[in-house]
Amino acid sequence: MRIGAHVDPADPLAEAAARGAEAVQFFLADPQSYKNPEPREDAERLRASDVDVFIHAPYRLNVASTNNKIRIPSRKLLMTHARAAAEIGAKGLIVHGGHVDGGDLAAGFANWRKAFEYAEKDGGLPLPILIENTAGGENACARRFDNLARLWDAVGEFGAGFCLDTCHAFAGGEDLVGIVDRVKAITGRIDLIHANDSKGGFDSGQDRHDNLGNGKIDPELVVAAIRASGAPAIVETPGGVEGQRADIALLRERSGA
Repeated sequence: MRIGAHVDPADPLAEAAARGAEAVQFFLADPQSYKNPEPREDAERLRASDVDVFIHAPYRLNVASTNNKIRIPSRKLLMTHARAAAEIGAKGLIVHGGHVDGGDLAAGFANWRKAFEYAEKDGGLPLPILIENTAGGENACARRFDNLARLWDAVGEFGAGFCLDTCHAFAGGEDLVGIVDRVKAITGRIDLIHANDSKGGFDSGQDRHDNLGNGKIDPELVVAAIRASGAPAIVETPGGVEGQRADIALLRERSGA
């Protein structure tokens, strides 16, 4: 079981060492833009490291959108970030489930499928795309698990992976008790856990992460999800090195990792 943190992209391996982390996650470009990643001087070090690397796609990426000015650049951005992530030896590219601009979620699921079809026509994806559940929005493709099932009907055959965020699930209105079994019944897999506490209450729709034990989630439920999934875990929590180091230590101690 590998446990790590979302870190600043400048020197991820140094950030991992400072936290006692076995895995890191970071952005390859401004998460609020459509900018393409730049080549990294530390690519060889990252590939050779025994630290597991995961890349988070920009927040702006929304392949489910029914707005052509968002969806089409998002498809292209998915490919450029996937290729850049593969170049540094990343184990997966995490992408939020996205949302549609109106009430027709069926269009969003169809657009997700088209994104994978587009990728296949463009040479194929060089690493797993890990779709992440989200906390808010009534037109979200991966907030409620009934919608997640519809999404997986559209993309499951393309080998899509899944990233379970505990804060997003809780704030999105999904009970954390037995959550791994419910997710695996839909997706067949969990590739990564985002192990986060939640500042917002259950079903609040608030995407506000907190340090483990400081928010509204019983830390034992987060630990139980990690144990049941057997997946690596990344904390996306506040407090910098000290806050995340404490969260990693808590997870390691209670999970027996």
